[in-house]
Amino acid sequence: ASPLPPQKPRSELVRTSLRLLTSSAFRLQSECRKALPVESGPGTDIQLVTQQVIQCAYDIAKAAKQLVTITTKENNN
Repeated sequence: ASPLPPQKPRSELVRTSLRLLTSSAFRLQSECRKALPVESGPGTDIQLVTQQVIQCAYDIAKAAKQLVTITTKENNN
């Protein structure tokens, strides 16, 4: 039987997921500000901003799912 993998990689996975979650949330806030009428200038491409908001929201969901998966596995071991 192979030995159990060390705990360190899981911790690194958690850190990676948290970094993705944090950076995506920051980007989401920034992109949403661009869409506000007060902040958006005449050259603002609202369609592009909307696509960026959708991508940020997807990245947040992905990071959250990774965290749930990792912590569920850790709790079941």
